[in-house]
Amino acid sequence: MTDKVKVGGHLSIRSGYLGAAKAALQMGAGAFQYFPKNPRSLAVKSFDPRDAEQCRTFCEQHGLVSIAHTPYPSNLAISKETDGEAYGRVVQSLRNDMEIAEACGSIGIVVHFGTFRAGNPLQGYQNIIQCINDVLSDWQGSAKLLIENQAGDHGDMGMTIEELVQIRKLCRDSEHIGFCLDTCHAFGAGMWRGEGDESFAAKAKELKFWDGLCAVHLNDSKYPVLSRKDRHARVGQGHIGEAGFRWLLQIDAIRRTPLIFESETGEDGTYREDMERVRRWAET
Repeated sequence: MTDKVKVGGHLSIRSGYLGAAKAALQMGAGAFQYFPKNPRSLAVKSFDPRDAEQCRTFCEQHGLVSIAHTPYPSNLAISKETDGEAYGRVVQSLRNDMEIAEACGSIGIVVHFGTFRAGNPLQGYQNIIQCINDVLSDWQGSAKLLIENQAGDHGDMGMTIEELVQIRKLCRDSEHIGFCLDTCHAFGAGMWRGEGDESFAAKAKELKFWDGLCAVHLNDSKYPVLSRKDRHARVGQGHIGEAGFRWLLQIDAIRRTPLIFESETGEDGTYREDMERVRRWAET
């Protein structure tokens, strides 16, 4: 366990993509996450290719890894048949995010599993597969679409390893699809129950979930296990606690994956304190 983990936080792009990369390096991070555009809008963004290329080059020079997070209204489970216009906006927005991530040299774009409340859940899963297939149609880039597990606060979908693995398997371009594990969501849903949950590690291995893991949102939880609440706390300061993260960081697949904080920063306005904490836990 000599290699240092790649750890960092979610950063603003108000100074551009290169600006976010520089902020990550200045903080001492090995990884960072960013919104490729306005996080509350699905409007397609005309981005500056020079800024994106400079971000890519800077990250390569300094060994930084980046991940894009899609806007909040992105919903993979939206129905093409009943709301074609809204479906088209989601697909175009996600494709736009893929193009920005590719230009910035990012691993991929994180998108929440999806919510569907209008009837048979099977239709919701079919919608997700159709949406992902349309987003990745003729995609030639190396950036991936990364499906994130959910806590259960917006319905029952996306709370299990089985769902993520199966959706990826059933999509046409599975080689362009990966997973983003959110520890707070997993804890809230009961997918992972914290320290000593060997069944979680064994199931992830058996279903080859680890093979597709490309990013981890390393968030503690403000609520207890099985709460179905998506409320992030700083690592070690919630119900998962230091022991839970120390246990998780012993899993090789987790250690090899970029670890991203989405919680509040420390008193200095950065994630330095949390990064140091996680590096220490990973080494002991």
